[in-house]
Amino acid sequence: MDTPNAHYDQPWKEAIEDYLDYFLEFFFPQVHALIDWTRDYQSLDKELQQISPSATSGEREGDKLFQVWQCNGEEAYILIHIEVQSQEDTDFSERMYIYHYRSFDLHKKVISLAILGDDRPTWRPQNYYYELGGCSVNFVFPTAKLLDYESRWESLERELNPFALLVMAHLKTKATNNKAEERESWKWHLVQLLYERGYTEGDIIKFFRLLDWMMTLPQ
Repeated sequence: MDTPNAHYDQPWKEAIEDYLDYFLEFFFPQVHALIDWTRDYQSLDKELQQISPSATSGEREGDKLFQVWQCNGEEAYILIHIEVQSQEDTDFSERMYIYHYRSFDLHKKVISLAILGDDRPTWRPQNYYYELGGCSVNFVFPTAKLLDYESRWESLERELNPFALLVMAHLKTKATNNKAEERESWKWHLVQLLYERGYTEGDIIKFFRLLDWMMTLPQ
């Protein structure tokens, strides 16, 4: 049976905004350790619009910008890009660099991170390099490839961090395109795990909404 078009960008963006702490702990623990989590972080959607490439470069939906506080008391900014396209994106690294230097124009301490949710095992952009006439730039950014977690499925099922559930939902949504009954079965399984992990009622409601939003099924 055909499945409706899945939703990836918006569930990821909403989850990251509500649970930035868990997100960084799960995917980028080195960055997580820099931040003072006793202080509130702030989502900067209006500033993100200022640094977004023009319409000619393509408007990107899967991006978030946050202001956080480091453990040393200094502020920092975290720019996150979520890439879920299946087709080749040769401009990805360049776009990461553009976002980064535009953020740097506003704030001098920016960490750029990328979540790669595509289905190409060998596509792993990690840097943008430019050299001309002895002048060069080598911009390196940390990435997390969701496909890598397929081989860690058993540990995902035991993991209490809620982003393990979102990774499983993402992978099974992609794997069950036009397989509605199989997707429904996986969806029930993930909802069961959601209830078994001892989350608060509010967190269960939020993450059920995200799973339901991503793992679309026929009416």
